[in-house]
Amino acid sequence: MNIGMLVFPDITAIDYVAPADLLARIPQSELKLVWKHTEQLRTELGWEFRATHDFATCGQLDMLVVPGGPGIGPLLQDEEVLRFLSEQAQAAQWIVGICTGPLVLGAAGLLQGYEATCHWASHDLLPATGAIAVDKRVVVDRNRVTGAGMTSGIDCALKVIELAGGEDLAKGVQLFAEYDPQPPFDTGTPRKASPDLVQAMRDKVAPIVEERRKVLAERQGRSEGRLS
Repeated sequence: MNIGMLVFPDITAIDYVAPADLLARIPQSELKLVWKHTEQLRTELGWEFRATHDFATCGQLDMLVVPGGPGIGPLLQDEEVLRFLSEQAQAAQWIVGICTGPLVLGAAGLLQGYEATCHWASHDLLPATGAIAVDKRVVVDRNRVTGAGMTSGIDCALKVIELAGGEDLAKGVQLFAEYDPQPPFDTGTPRKASPDLVQAMRDKVAPIVEERRKVLAERQGRSEGRLS
């Protein structure tokens, strides 16, 4: 299985590192970190890394994975990236989005009419991509698998491993990873956190979310204009 995970400047590290570490354990698979080039990139926290393959050398992907992070903003308008995703998706067996990565898949036209989730702060942007927003940690709709924010990528990856390789394989990977979350605080979703905390976090990310909303609305408007 040829697994390609899109990486990009200002990606959130946990969005790609954790799922990639698990997905790469599917037997007879190769996981590639894919970007326009293989020169140095930086995560949102400034950590240096590189893609392993560029768009031209990654080959046809059996699984296409798009993580998230602040850097998705430019991707929503990057026709080269969106075209790459659209073309790869035509023959990919599985199409996976993690955190805010589903918004990029949606901008590429790959979630039209599909149920999907993403990071809670951007969840209400999903309909602007044609997706049917579902408030769950992991959503499976046919061959589209989407995960909510950040650590949800681990759950999403395990679900994909089950779908691609069977339940026993997924359980074994989970055991090997000793994935048995016992967080010290029960504030991991807006449903559990206090209203004041949720609002404070919404206020913190509001400028980024509103910029994404504007970009997606413009794309949606152009798309509707072409159809009219």
